[in-house]
Amino acid sequence: MKIVIVDDSKSIRDVLRALCESEGHEIVAEFADGTGMVDFVKQSHPDLVCLDFNLPGADGLELLAHMDAAANRVNVVMITGSDDPELRGHAADFGAMGFIHKPFEHAQIINELKEIDEARRIAARTAAMPVVETYKSAEPEAPVTSAAAVAGQIVGVVPRSAVIVDDSGSVRLLLKGILEELGIKVIGVASSGSEGVKVVKATHPAIVCLDVDMPGMTGIEALPEVRSASPQSKVVMITGNAGRAIVEAAVSGGAKGYFLKPIRPAKVEEFMKKLLQL
Repeated sequence: MKIVIVDDSKSIRDVLRALCESEGHEIVAEFADGTGMVDFVKQSHPDLVCLDFNLPGADGLELLAHMDAAANRVNVVMITGSDDPELRGHAADFGAMGFIHKPFEHAQIINELKEIDEARRIAARTAAMPVVETYKSAEPEAPVTSAAAVAGQIVGVVPRSAVIVDDSGSVRLLLKGILEELGIKVIGVASSGSEGVKVVKATHPAIVCLDVDMPGMTGIEALPEVRSASPQSKVVMITGNAGRAIVEAAVSGGAKGYFLKPIRPAKVEEFMKKLLQL
């Protein structure tokens, strides 16, 4: 991977450079603060940016948000000495692909780089695939009736299918790649809660991957409408913050579980195999 390192400590930059280069990666630039970094990333399109949370005169989260908008979903790993789950959650929701912790452990950094490289490859393969709408020709399963259901109101789901609702294009690409490698066809995507409800109502997927933190209608607000639009669909939340309040709201709303950001392919595969008994 072509990597940019952003940290005000030269010693930390030197350690990261040595570790990255030992794994066959190329360091294309180093920055001691955020000055000019976003413009460089936008023009050069590196594969990964290692970005410190706390920089002189700059906020790592703000820089992360700017890069996601300006540099077309650049992959970012945050460098932090904090274990604050709320801070990590905010960074993950802004699009951070991973975290490197201070003081550094070489094995942890190498493992994080490998995880990010694998996720990047999956997303790249997905982006190169042609977009084909398949749900129109797929036959839904026979409706399941219940005492609480009015005849004719429940519509069966399309077997082994999914809809992804997330405002992050990189998350949508990555999840699509992971699911389709498992033989689960992604038959619809949406970037907002309100749009997601419409897509689910039109497609009736077996699985709905629903982001918690989205502008406008949040995932928690969209959850009851998604469940109403397709009662037999199994909803899985996507979140950077697995705090008690969010988990309780998701479970009480009928969600089957959640994926924690940053998305890790192995974790998603394990969960989906259990959920669908693959």
